[in-house]
Amino acid sequence: QVQLVESGGGLVQAGDSLRLSCAASGRTLRSYAMGWFRQAPGKEREFVATISWSGGVTRYADSVKGRFTISRDNAKNTVYLQMNSLKPEDTAVYYCAAGLVVVTTESRYDYWGQGTQVTVSS
Repeated sequence: QVQLVESGGGLVQAGDSLRLSCAASGRTLRSYAMGWFRQAPGKEREFVATISWSGGVTRYADSVKGRFTISRDNAKNTVYLQMNSLKPEDTAVYYCAAGLVVVTTESRYDYWGQGTQVTVSS
């Protein structure tokens, strides 16, 4: 079992930056691909970014490409999402997830955190 806890969310203004963290316990993250997803009010949860276990492969949603960066520190059992140039449309609850493959499909991830709220004001 893997327990995931997100942190770093908050209320910011458009153009600001935030760094989300996802800390794991229970098992090492070293064997897992990690993903970030988000869910805005009234919308379905959507893919944001994913990273392979080694960090060598990353993928991003088109809506965040060039603004967000996913990274990981396996020694700290933590995954990060650096979010720059935030827009009001980035407002959502952000979730991290662990799975065995680097994919954008939500159903392929086995473990999920409880989420952290990011609110971007205009």
